[in-house]
Amino acid sequence: MTRIAAVGDVHFGLESGGTMAASWRELHDHADLFLLAGDLTRYGRIEEAEVLVRELAVVRVPIIAVLGNHDYQSDQPEQITRLLRDHGVTVLEGDATTLAAGGRRVGIAGTKGFGGGFAGACATEFGEPEMKAFIRHTERIAASLGRALESIDGVDLKIALLHYAPIDGTIEGEKRQIFPFLGSFLLAEAIDGGGAHLCFHGHAHLGQEKGVTPGGVPVRNVAQPVIRRAYNVYCIDPHGGLSVESGAACS
Repeated sequence: MTRIAAVGDVHFGLESGGTMAASWRELHDHADLFLLAGDLTRYGRIEEAEVLVRELAVVRVPIIAVLGNHDYQSDQPEQITRLLRDHGVTVLEGDATTLAAGGRRVGIAGTKGFGGGFAGACATEFGEPEMKAFIRHTERIAASLGRALESIDGVDLKIALLHYAPIDGTIEGEKRQIFPFLGSFLLAEAIDGGGAHLCFHGHAHLGQEKGVTPGGVPVRNVAQPVIRRAYNVYCIDPHGGLSVESGAACS
């Protein structure tokens, strides 16, 4: 059984030291890898990321992360990425990694993602240059996610890790007026087309935990305000099914 711990939107600030270490210290007893679904910091400051990596030092399983919109706020995403990587965290942006976890080969493709909206209520690449740039940015990110998923070979489990949502089902509960800023259906198209088995994202604090892409891929919103704990553990049973939907451990 492969056990995946996941959380997003931990929003570490300068005063966040000591808030997660007690919970993360025993994570290896419950999970084989740890996924961080973006918004790792509050204002995207390198000092906040330094607090986070000190907290992550207690984790004894591989950590894979993507950045979120908050991590870009202070124009230091490259510095934050470098710091995380220097402390052993694999940070993905349009690329993929593979590793052994729970007796399986697992491939993870990651990207921050971006907005644009969902089928029937989405922005289009039409009109002002600013609108075209907005949608083209999402298109590029979705295309990079699709290529990253397709590049993963010889694995038993293929996971998409995002910050922005690929479907509207996991952002229900947020104000509908802001749906276009919470994700894009283009990400779901990449997930379905790239052969993913499972997707994790964050960003929608008032959303729902569970959803599914049009192609049938399970999607889980692991934003901390949604799961209300230091992480959830999701287990893939020996037959490849998602056997545990939420919780702090697998039976």
